[in-house]
Amino acid sequence: MPAQPYIQAFFDEATFTVSYLVGDPATRQAMVIDPVLDFEPASGRIETRSADTILAAAEAGGWQIVLVVETHAHADHLTAAPWLKARTGAELGIGDRIGLVQDVFRPIFAIADLKPDGGDFDRLFADGERFALGELEVEVIATPGHTPADVSYKVGDAVFVGDTLFMPDYGTARTDFPGGDAATLYRSIRRLLALPRETRLFMCHDYKAPGRDHYAWETTVGEQRDHSVQVADEVSEEAFVAIRQERDAGLAAPRLLLPSIQVNVRAGRFPPAAPNGTRYLLIPARLDPALDRAIGD
Repeated sequence: MPAQPYIQAFFDEATFTVSYLVGDPATRQAMVIDPVLDFEPASGRIETRSADTILAAAEAGGWQIVLVVETHAHADHLTAAPWLKARTGAELGIGDRIGLVQDVFRPIFAIADLKPDGGDFDRLFADGERFALGELEVEVIATPGHTPADVSYKVGDAVFVGDTLFMPDYGTARTDFPGGDAATLYRSIRRLLALPRETRLFMCHDYKAPGRDHYAWETTVGEQRDHSVQVADEVSEEAFVAIRQERDAGLAAPRLLLPSIQVNVRAGRFPPAAPNGTRYLLIPARLDPALDRAIGD
């Protein structure tokens, strides 16, 4: 049987995000998936508690973090990837279609310092690409639909699916962000669910489905195919698109959408400091034309 990875999950209840430390037991090399930077929007205070917990666990376990990867540019939390890079020397990686997401948000936030075509990241992973983590092999699986640039990472019998899937009793990712598409997401999910039924699937989020009183983030292909409320085997693409679009129409924007996107498309870099030395995150103001004329410049 092929070697299997060591997996340790870290749940951030403030953003309902699960980060992972994934290691090769033979060489003790490890990667971190989707790390969280602690951000309090009311005060603007930013801390590294969550990321430091991962660093402490890696040190305690004798793991050398050589890579930090994102499943996509998150809209619900700020990434701690550059902090982990600064502490460990690890490279930063993401799917190679990140440029499509950057092109959408560069004009919205007037991001003049954004490097083109994902240049803020050290590594851009193509669909089907395989790379080594110690003696383990990591396979990149493009899973667009939530955003055009989502990828999943398969290591042994484990797949880290990002926001593509949630637990079977909750469903799937939303598809109403720019570049999102419900039919594309359905096809991405079917690609994952074509893997062997015993394949383990690790979620990036959990929100406790109605009737469940605990958080959960690990399931299997078989459990998704048999029990998913949105993508079980009997659900057609047409039915899924209708379900997903109806659900998306009633969703509010993520609480940290505006700060998260403008940081995460930069691979976690913050905007350059203003002359007073402070770094500012922008909030685009959408004014009615009449109001804009009345109170604008």
